[in-house]
Amino acid sequence: MNNTHAPSGQEARCPNCTGPASVGRVAARPGQRQACTGPARPTSYPVRVSIDAAAPGPLTVHTVEVASTDDLLQLLPADGISWVRRGEGMIAWGEVARCHTLGAGRFDEALLWWRRITRHALVRDDVRLRGTGLIAFGSFSFADDAPSGGVLIVPRYVLGRLDGRTFFTVVSESADVDVTVEDALAGVVPTAGAGAGPTPKTGTRDLAHSPLPHVSIDPGDEASWNAAVAAAVLRIEAGEVDKVVLARAVEARADGPIDMRTVLARLSHDYDTCWTFHVDGMVGATPELLARVDHGLVTSRVLAGTIRMTGDETADLARAAKLARSSKDREEHSYAVRSVTQVLAAHCASVNVPDEPSVLHLPNVMHLATDITGALSSPVGVLDLVRELHPSAAVCGTPTLAAAQVIDELEDLDRARYAGPVGWIGAAGDGEWCIALRSAELDPHDPTRLRLFAGCGIVAASDPDSEWAESEAKLEPMRAALGVTPVPPPPHSH
Repeated sequence: MNNTHAPSGQEARCPNCTGPASVGRVAARPGQRQACTGPARPTSYPVRVSIDAAAPGPLTVHTVEVASTDDLLQLLPADGISWVRRGEGMIAWGEVARCHTLGAGRFDEALLWWRRITRHALVRDDVRLRGTGLIAFGSFSFADDAPSGGVLIVPRYVLGRLDGRTFFTVVSESADVDVTVEDALAGVVPTAGAGAGPTPKTGTRDLAHSPLPHVSIDPGDEASWNAAVAAAVLRIEAGEVDKVVLARAVEARADGPIDMRTVLARLSHDYDTCWTFHVDGMVGATPELLARVDHGLVTSRVLAGTIRMTGDETADLARAAKLARSSKDREEHSYAVRSVTQVLAAHCASVNVPDEPSVLHLPNVMHLATDITGALSSPVGVLDLVRELHPSAAVCGTPTLAAAQVIDELEDLDRARYAGPVGWIGAAGDGEWCIALRSAELDPHDPTRLRLFAGCGIVAASDPDSEWAESEAKLEPMRAALGVTPVPPPPHSH
């Protein structure tokens, strides 16, 4: 393990704060001023904040321990929020307050709003686990100028499971928080047949095997993708950037409205080591942890460098070894590790970085993975770290501003909240945020339409055909969850 206080080759830091000088505007265009997004927040950049359902007064919050539930997702109401991994996590439904922000200051404005909410809340937490008490779920756009912006949502009900214990939180604008789980679920969770509805002990639906309407997915424009990758390699060879992450999207259309609970159940079943999420129209199963803060300890999982699984155990072991030795993938991975380590080092007494990446095995791909940990030396919250970490080299590139400029010029895509932070925050600033990967964006106006996203890190040794095959592999989780037959990999695809 390496113990580091300030890694070599650091990216330039903003002179007015602890944040990178590059994150003021992710997609800064010529002639636009770079805005600082650190603690000394500027007031000159354009930002709008709207509070759609702000609580009229102090919130009353009560968390109690309840009977164990076998499967959280079986109890998820329609349009509910999901944050589940390995059978644990949280589901939430109802809405007490919402804050929507836009612009380069979207994280700062959301944080200010959250601090006002928590400052006046009356919280009784009888369980005291991670995720109990007052929490908000959120999702933020990749780019500063994206119309989707950022959102924090305070749900009315949260049902969670951690370390074998199940808890239930009620949030109210009044002092009345005497609501049972059964009362909260009544009328909002359909059953598979007649009789009593689901209870906290067990659900009655087999969501993973519930039918969905027929879904068709556009294949995408391979020629345009290959041209963009080739152009990115030329920019890298010219010395403009070291790495750039390009993304693409494909449209999905269904014959009828899609029940996201079935999609989530399939994702959770097939990718149980990933975080299966549904927050404000973003749905997916992401393997990449941007930041978790838990009682002063911070953890981040960096993924960069990918190879497709074949389904043959012997062949996949050989491919894992190939990935671990690949100079191209190790270079791509090192940039992402450095960008995260740089931010955490500014807030930790020491940062622990493994000397070598491991290989993370998922059903569709394998990734080079590095788990970075540290002990915070200052009272910084998880969303403060998220603001500084985003966008990391894993989803943007390096140097950040130059890579963002290349993305703007070559990608021709509004990523919306794809590759942006998604997760939750507690009243004390602890929480867990991932990068919204292996995901789709629901059309807010048409429940039969979605956009599926995938991205690839491009370095000097990247090959357009291999990057296309990698992006196809990264689309597989959402395709399969929607019931679409996976695209067979081309021979010897990387």
